[in-house]
Amino acid sequence: MTTQKILNILQSDIHSVVFATLDEHGLPQTCVIDLMLADDDGLYFLTAKGKSFYHRLMKKPFVALSGMKGGDTLSTTAISVRGAVRNIGEKRLAEIFEKNPYMAKIYPTEKSREALEVFQLYKGQGEYFDLAQLPPYRQSFSFGGERIQENGYRMIPEKCIGCQGCRSVCPVNCISNTIPRSIDPAHCLHCGNCLSICPAGAVELIGAASQAIR
Repeated sequence: MTTQKILNILQSDIHSVVFATLDEHGLPQTCVIDLMLADDDGLYFLTAKGKSFYHRLMKKPFVALSGMKGGDTLSTTAISVRGAVRNIGEKRLAEIFEKNPYMAKIYPTEKSREALEVFQLYKGQGEYFDLAQLPPYRQSFSFGGERIQENGYRMIPEKCIGCQGCRSVCPVNCISNTIPRSIDPAHCLHCGNCLSICPAGAVELIGAASQAIR
C-alpha cells in the first residue's frame, strides 16, 4: 500500500485521532484532534491560538498520533505516525472549511475563525497495522524525506542452528521453515517469543526498543 493511501485512510476514514505532545515539564499530554487534509506533503490539522495544545506545538513542534477504525478488535485497522509539524497560519484554512463543512457549525463566522491556525505534519514515519486479516498485516512508511526506522525482530543467519524453537512459539507462523530461519516483518506481532526461546542468540531486537534497553 502506498504512503499516500495510508495517509488518506487516516484522514478520511479515521479522521479523529489521538495526538501526543510534551508539556513544559517534558510530560506527555494527549488530546483528540481531527485531521482535515492529507496530500503528498503530509497531514493538516488546526487548533485555536488560545488552546494549550497550540502552545505545546509552538514550543515543541513534534507529535505522535494514533487512530483506529473497526467495530471490534478483529476488524480493527490502526495507524500511528510520529514526526515534525509546522505552523502554516491561515494557509489552506478556507479549503479546510470547504472540505469539512461541519467546522462551520463550530466556527460560524469569519471573525470567529481568526482564532484558528493550520499546522502541517510535514515529515514523519509511521505504521499501518491491520487486524482484520489473519495473520495481522504490518507496514512501515515514511514521508517528507524521513527514513523508515526498522522495528521488531530479525534473525542473525550465521548464528541460527535450525532448532525449530522459534517456530514452535510463534503465534502467527511468520518464521520460515528454511535454515537459516527468517522472520516475515509484515506479519510479525513483535511478541518476543522467538527472542526468549532461542538457545543460540540468533534473534535480535531492532529499532528504538533495542536502543532503549542497551
